[in-house]
Amino acid sequence: MSDQIQPQPGIMDIALYVSGESTIEGRAEVLKLSSNENHYGCSDKAREAFLRAAQALNRYPNTDHGPLRRAIGEVHGLDPDRIICGVGSDEVLQFITQAYAGPGDEVITTEHGFSLYPILAHAVGATPITVAEVDRCIDVDAILAAVTDKTRIVFLANPANPTGTMVAADEIARLAKGLAGRALLVHDGAYAEFVEGFDGGASQVDDHANVVMTRTFSKIHGLGGLRIGWGYAARPVIDVLNRIRQPFNLSEAQMAAAEAAMRDTEFARRCREDNIRWRDWLRNALVQMGIACDPSHANFILARFADADEAEAADKALKDSGILVRRVTGYGFPEGLRITVGDEAACRRVIHALGQFKGVR
Repeated sequence: MSDQIQPQPGIMDIALYVSGESTIEGRAEVLKLSSNENHYGCSDKAREAFLRAAQALNRYPNTDHGPLRRAIGEVHGLDPDRIICGVGSDEVLQFITQAYAGPGDEVITTEHGFSLYPILAHAVGATPITVAEVDRCIDVDAILAAVTDKTRIVFLANPANPTGTMVAADEIARLAKGLAGRALLVHDGAYAEFVEGFDGGASQVDDHANVVMTRTFSKIHGLGGLRIGWGYAARPVIDVLNRIRQPFNLSEAQMAAAEAAMRDTEFARRCREDNIRWRDWLRNALVQMGIACDPSHANFILARFADADEAEAADKALKDSGILVRRVTGYGFPEGLRITVGDEAACRRVIHALGQFKGVR
């Protein structure tokens, strides 16, 4: 209709998000390795805290997330006043884009970067600029070459999704310095906890006023179903983001579970160690049967087949065995399958199915 009210510029350029599959027709039981979830679930302490908080669902939650921010600060050695919490780290990324970009601005993402980044740019009327990667790794020189006087934000995930590759700290620092006074560098550390000794970009925030780090409870903490994330930045940036954050964006049950999960460092340690062990085993087994895989620093492997046809056939073979993984054609890998790392039984089941597919004994 000619008189239909039109949405803001950029909205209709957004392709609707398609999540990882969770069911296979005709199968009651499915091994789901398509969404990078924690195969071990969540901490028992987080589950217990959630159930306790559920006794007061009639009460509004506190608005400043104080106890949760303090728990994050204590565990990670950060200033709680420089932490903001959101509905998943996605909401924190949305706050950043909403606050710092708009029509006429540019937001830089990379060739195989997380699909949410261009969506956020379009949502505020900004233009997403895609920069090429080198061997599935972020290229700092290419990013700096793409910066213009319109650039407001540079998004990168480290470790990256769906590649699992990682950028060294000195390269992140070089990028931050190159963007100083020109644009924000958003360091998305959703998978940071799977890297032994990695601070997820916190030290970069402390060293560079234009860096924002985001983190999530959805991955190693196993709380994807509750949608909780957080960000860490210089105080002036956090003050800006809090001005557009809804006061009751997190429920008391969400915050209680997240606080307990954050403080259960033993659970996170066990998950990290098991993930490293079976991630390396899974990659080595895939490589031995002729399937290309870069070393991964996350809780998944990007398996690259000869071409799109072989990837499609491998995906079907896995489904026939009751295993769901993720096709990543939309990320620029028509030949790729992203496989979440499970426990020993799950990893062996994947290799058995693919071994039969490849004719490898």
